[in-house]
Amino acid sequence: MRESLAFRLARTRSAFARTRGSLAQRGLAGTLARIVQELRGGGPARPRTTYPEPTDDATPFALPTTDTPRVSIVIPVYDKVAYTLACLRSLGEHAGNTPFEVIVVDDGSSDATPQRLAGVGGIRSIRNAKNLGFIGSCNAGAAEARGEYVLFLNNDTVVTAGWLDALVRCIERTPRCGMVGSKLVYPDGRLQEAGGIVFDDASGWNVGRFGDPEDPRYSFRREVDYCSGAAILLRRDLFERLGRFDARYAPAYYEDTDLAFAVRAAGLEVHVEPASVVIHFEGITSGTDTASGTKRYQVVNREKFALKWKDALARQPRPGTPITVAATHRARQRVLIVDATTPMPDHDSGSLRMVNFMRVLADLGCQTSFLPENRLWVERYTPALQELGVEALYAPYAQDPLKLLRERGREFDLVILSRHYVAASYLGLVRLHAPQARIVFDTVDLHYLREQRAAELAGDAALARHAATTRAQELRLIRECDVTLVVSPVEQALLARDAPGARVEVLSNVHEVYGCRRPFGGRHDLVFVGGFQHPPNTDAVEWFVRDVFPAVRAALPDVRVHVIGSRVPESIRALADGRVIVHGFVEDILPYMDGCRISIAPLRYGAGVKGKVNMAMSCGLPVVATSAAVEGMHVRAGEDVLVADGAAAFAAEVVRLYRDEALWNTLSANGLANVERHFSFAAARAAVQKLLER
Repeated sequence: MRESLAFRLARTRSAFARTRGSLAQRGLAGTLARIVQELRGGGPARPRTTYPEPTDDATPFALPTTDTPRVSIVIPVYDKVAYTLACLRSLGEHAGNTPFEVIVVDDGSSDATPQRLAGVGGIRSIRNAKNLGFIGSCNAGAAEARGEYVLFLNNDTVVTAGWLDALVRCIERTPRCGMVGSKLVYPDGRLQEAGGIVFDDASGWNVGRFGDPEDPRYSFRREVDYCSGAAILLRRDLFERLGRFDARYAPAYYEDTDLAFAVRAAGLEVHVEPASVVIHFEGITSGTDTASGTKRYQVVNREKFALKWKDALARQPRPGTPITVAATHRARQRVLIVDATTPMPDHDSGSLRMVNFMRVLADLGCQTSFLPENRLWVERYTPALQELGVEALYAPYAQDPLKLLRERGREFDLVILSRHYVAASYLGLVRLHAPQARIVFDTVDLHYLREQRAAELAGDAALARHAATTRAQELRLIRECDVTLVVSPVEQALLARDAPGARVEVLSNVHEVYGCRRPFGGRHDLVFVGGFQHPPNTDAVEWFVRDVFPAVRAALPDVRVHVIGSRVPESIRALADGRVIVHGFVEDILPYMDGCRISIAPLRYGAGVKGKVNMAMSCGLPVVATSAAVEGMHVRAGEDVLVADGAAAFAAEVVRLYRDEALWNTLSANGLANVERHFSFAAARAAVQKLLER
């Protein structure tokens, strides 16, 4: 039954009142985030780097190029030798890991360009017999290319560290990407462009022009209408198949936009890669006056472009469309996710689920913005989100969530609030400033269920009272949000009783299926994986080492247990000896998934679905677990996993599996099949598709 408008407004006022109180209680959060950002260093809010005008330096130098390049860099030049030399020197200084060649096409320069190029080693220099213009020079250079990719680079540019590797990484890791361009920055440190927009009248706009290059709105990989030809890369065979740059736009202007539309017409996408930063001294060769010189072709060629791409332009946004909307106009839906912190998927299961959730959203054509409540930029992990195409928001640019929602709330079709203590703070703000959005409460796991079980195990009345408070808050949020996500059908069934009438959907853990990559005989030892910020993991390891492992060691004296997880407490470190190896955080756990014989999950309480069990099964590593560890995981005891709850029974199952190759092979194969059916990307896609349907 649809709610009445009066009821919906009353619910919004109630939630907003609670939000104001909650945010007031945590009013120092933004200030603290800013202080931490300043103290930690290395974050995005750093002084702008500026670049002086180049000077003609005749000192000879050489570039580290190769005769077997992956990328052929084509640089058309016409006079302005100082800029050409500065560009070439920057290529040598920031060569990176990608093998490349450099083809400089001199379009009849009248200055010292031929003499200076003769003093540069490692380049292939071509001088046109007659002036061909920018388009003709680019096509001539591409005809000489030997690389898998061709990259067109203006001579009035200076590249920065990692620029080329980032472009190649983007085109190789983004399945539908046909062409990718760099983020362009003015020499005074202002942003020139993070991709471009073409409106339906064939006019264009550079996204972020004159803004801050570090602003998160301009710092994530994104599909765009076009990228400036000052720095674009595509596969050489695609460039040839599309007929190179269209000569109708000679001598220059709109050829890069035309190429982008041709790439799209071929069924591919055009992306901007902000991790590739190129400094562009815009207008050095052609000037900036559209009424005279070569620049006048910008106006002339717009008419040619509009005629050629009339049908495609009809699908473009209208002039006046808000830039943040126009910049992502191909998105199926726009999604805002608010969580406590930036996910660190190699640290905990919840983070891995969140990142893979965002990957599924991207695969379904959604544009996702992610706001961590602490607003911190986190080294490695924030850039990893940006590389996935997520607009990762952080301080100081997204300091005030109220301001963010007031300015952009109307953009979002779906708002996902993760964890009850986060959702309680934001629900009212979202209802007020994004009334059109469906609000999803992502429980991650039912906190009150986990807390109730912890209280029962400890016999602690204070913990029981805290669990009751959490239960009341979570159930209220479930009633007031449009959809609630849980990770297992067990929790869905529980909420059918505790929150009747609420729409509750299952979105479980999401895992790559790696497969079994080493046989039984090539493996040894046990492994436990789990972050120790999660109390059930600490209890599990302590119980296993104290009550279970002695019996295992008596039967298997050479067996060791590897304990892997971040934020190891002293109580766990104290357990370490020659047979209990406490590794702490391990960046890559796959060698342990492939090398150990058994994964253990001795959890005595908890809620939700256990990523440690999913991860092991996705690698074909059999698991011995407690009932609590496999709750809601669709497993068959004795066929997919071994299940035991008492210490003696758990030890016996570990010993039995460690010795029984046939049983091990059965569990390995069935575990893989379980993950494929219930926890793979294909399974998650179906669940998220349902979530996106109104």
